[in-house]
Amino acid sequence: MAQQAFKHLRYDENYSFLKDSSRSWYEQMKYMPRQPSAKSYLSFGGEVRYQYFKFNNEAWGDAPEDIDGYLLNRLLLHADLHLGRRVRVFTQLQSSVAAGRIDPSPVEMNPLDLHQIFLDVALASSAEWSVVSRVGRQEFNYGSSRLVSTREGPNNRQSFDAAKVMLKHGHVKADVFFADYVQSRDGIFDDKFLNDNVKFGGAYFTATDIPVLKNVDVYYLGIEKKKTTWSDVTGHERRHSVGTRLWSSASRLQYDVEAVFQFGDMEDNSIRAWTLSYNLNYALGKGDAAPTIGLKTELISGDKNKGDGKINSFNPLYPRGAYFGYAALIGPSNLFDIHPSLALPLCTSLSFSLDYDIFWRYSSDDGIYNPGTQVIYPSGDSRDRFIGHQISGTFEFAPNKFIYLRSETTWFKSGEYLKAVGSGKDIFYTGITTTFRF
Repeated sequence: MAQQAFKHLRYDENYSFLKDSSRSWYEQMKYMPRQPSAKSYLSFGGEVRYQYFKFNNEAWGDAPEDIDGYLLNRLLLHADLHLGRRVRVFTQLQSSVAAGRIDPSPVEMNPLDLHQIFLDVALASSAEWSVVSRVGRQEFNYGSSRLVSTREGPNNRQSFDAAKVMLKHGHVKADVFFADYVQSRDGIFDDKFLNDNVKFGGAYFTATDIPVLKNVDVYYLGIEKKKTTWSDVTGHERRHSVGTRLWSSASRLQYDVEAVFQFGDMEDNSIRAWTLSYNLNYALGKGDAAPTIGLKTELISGDKNKGDGKINSFNPLYPRGAYFGYAALIGPSNLFDIHPSLALPLCTSLSFSLDYDIFWRYSSDDGIYNPGTQVIYPSGDSRDRFIGHQISGTFEFAPNKFIYLRSETTWFKSGEYLKAVGSGKDIFYTGITTTFRF
């Protein structure tokens, strides 16, 4: 049976290595040659995920109490058709259903839609160079997923209607794209193509195996929204993000350091925002069984003075939904956090991790936001910056590449700011995730 690991982006998988081997029934599904040429083949795959979540004092006591919790189900099915070495068509359906959820959002309930459908054409291909154009609905995931991601945590993954050119040369990769964001809707096949309300484009460069620096990302991302709200301003947003990332994951000491500056305009206001983050992890020994300690911190700008003609709130664009754990309580804007962690492998297939996160508002003149950049609480009259403590414990069990189980428990101790602007109750959350991929 094929032992290739499944990719986070399923379209990155390639099963052409099965062409010269005898194949089991499963491998026949992963590699179906189209006669007369074995260079053309069809591959099928998918994922079924179930999640159960239970909150006590959801939204710090300001949301309706759900006594029984709720169940989320996501189904992803894809077909990947390779027509020779230069042409490829990838399609994927997505179904996301919420049961027992009070007023589910579109990222929780989207019964059936065409999640991806794109055409790849290899414009150039050699041992050193490759240039591929990709046109159609597709997922994006760049860097550490801080700004552009698939939104894996929530029930409904996100995609873009885009035209993209991908270049590879040795240790250098470059993507240039222009896209419309696909807005999730809670009906069947109603996620419209070419949504002109949100335009998104950019260029992302990655160089690996560099002396001293190891790996470097440099990027530009531009977004235009016809209507959005930041702090006390609502209107047409044009925002540009330039950033760089230094990272390494090949040794016992792993690091990820990223800096982003944003500029642009929104109505009669200028945009000046930024973020700086670093994430260090150190394995206390060699091999996969070694415990790992980590320390992460982020400074993320918030609006300084209302009515001053400047917007300083950082826009995280399209971040991973579960930014600070699956509970996804707070999004990355107007924030300062310190986040130590411990990962402890218990055996080959079972691990435990413990996370402790402390949150402050970066600016007392701005509120806090959810991962979708919507305001949870405005600044109000509170000058308190301290938001609270979050402690999470997680068990992960992966007996093979097909099955993944996760159990997470989170306690959020509310700080002075939450008590000043809302009910400020402590949150207790538990979640169980079961995933089967094929």
